[in-house]
Amino acid sequence: MNHILDISAIFLFYRNKLILEEVSFAVEKGEFFNIIGPNGAGKTSLLKIIVGLIKAQQGTVRVKGKDINYYSRRNLSRIVALVPQQIEVGFPFTVAETVIMGRTPHLGILGMESKQDFEIARDAMEFTDVAHLADRRLSQLSGGELQRVVIARAICQQPEIILLDEPTTALDPAHQLKIMDLMEKFRQDQGTTVVMVSHDLNLAAMYGDRMLLLKDGKCVMSGPQETVLNRKLLEESYGCRLLVDENPLGRVARITPVPEKFKHVAI
Repeated sequence: MNHILDISAIFLFYRNKLILEEVSFAVEKGEFFNIIGPNGAGKTSLLKIIVGLIKAQQGTVRVKGKDINYYSRRNLSRIVALVPQQIEVGFPFTVAETVIMGRTPHLGILGMESKQDFEIARDAMEFTDVAHLADRRLSQLSGGELQRVVIARAICQQPEIILLDEPTTALDPAHQLKIMDLMEKFRQDQGTTVVMVSHDLNLAAMYGDRMLLLKDGKCVMSGPQETVLNRKLLEESYGCRLLVDENPLGRVARITPVPEKFKHVAI
């Protein structure tokens, strides 16, 4: 197998609380890999470890076969890009200024952008359909526009791996699909590996190749979605009743939470 990411026996503690316990999984080059699980499962912490923002107390992270400690911060940023869940808009940057920041890991010693850097930034903005917003400030954007700008910045890094932390949170269905279709197209066009944390099990099922299910910082199951999206496993992990059947759009799972008012319905 052509693993671009190897996560082995990761332990993370914060203020004497165990956040991640012996988490192990691998991601193949070019695949769309989902990390799912209830709140507090440790999903975002896991992404931060992969991108080098926090350091695990035990375990190893290998990127392209090399321990993450082999890479300088700059060199790792040339390979891995993160689209965070929380997007800061405190500074009055324009869309163009924000996107070109993605070139920072590639700049020379003087830190000056070249003509090629600006061309890459323009292409990223056109790919994410935000080029017409280039001069607009971040505070003037809608939620969907802002999310596409942050993705454009990540694409501008020209990473081999892009990490997405809840990229569709607080977006309406049309914008959710636009973001997901955008990432799938980027994966197919560029061969980029996509690792996404998501609470939306149905979006994860429609776009992902394989997935990892976490609960309380532990790996419940990792593998193909037909193995992970198992009713018994999901109900035990999320603590609620679920209906898991086949999505009429294709041979992928469809997950429906069952409210208390329908507790009498046999599933």
